Amino acid sequence: MKEGKSLVNNIVAACQDKKAKNIVIVDMSGLIGTICQYFVICEGNTPTQVSAISEEIVDSLKKKKERPLTVDGLRESRWVGIDYGTVIVHVFLPELREFYNIENLWADAELESIPDID
Repeated sequence: MKEGKSLVNNIVAACQDKKAKNIVIVDMSGLIGTICQYFVICEGNTPTQVSAISEEIVDSLKKKKERPLTVDGLRESRWVGIDYGTVIVHVFLPELREFYNIENLWADAELESIPDID
């Protein structure tokens, strides 16, 4: 469990380095039958920023010897998913994040909002 939280903290730091907004950690570690322990969800204002945030996460974590299982969505950079096994990262454009509203799919999960860095 501690490894998952450490990974989450490194992902949040990478998101903040590229000025990601509305970062939310969805803690599902206490729930049975979930696909991972944590979601980290954030948004960028443009496809360029979504791409930059996503690439920063992957590059930053590679330096810490963490490689994603898969990265999907970089071609259009409207919604990028990065799967680290215990942690899945979602980087959205604001309108897609609002439409899919995935942080509320698991009503029993704990949500932690991270303040924006301006």
